Amino acid sequence: MVLKIINATEMKVGTNIIFEGESCTVKKIDISKTGKHGHSKARVEAAGIISGQKKVFVVPGHERIEVPIVNKRKGQVLSIGEKISIMDLESFETLEVNCPEEVKQEIEVNSNVEYWDVEGEKIIKRKV
Repeated sequence: MVLKIINATEMKVGTNIIFEGESCTVKKIDISKTGKHGHSKARVEAAGIISGQKKVFVVPGHERIEVPIVNKRKGQVLSIGEKISIMDLESFETLEVNCPEEVKQEIEVNSNVEYWDVEGEKIIKRKV
């Protein structure tokens, strides 16, 4: 579910967007000026929120860009395996969540973590 739609020229560094069906965070943006008969263009470098994959693309300045809903929540680690089992600290529900390797090395059982729910996909972002 998309909460908001913005023009490409309204993006800033740190804005979360949906590009080609994947949620991304804008890392760098260059906006060219309009020409005599043309439109402004935005060259965007973004990184996937879940995958971390880098994407570079150019869109017209008037292009409509979707902004995803990102819920940042806290949880307690119950067990560590391929996926990490956490308990949400507000609703007390148990979730199986993906975790990047660099974060997985920092966390241990019973530690608190911040996880993001991005359009239904959950990922652990950092240890609290």
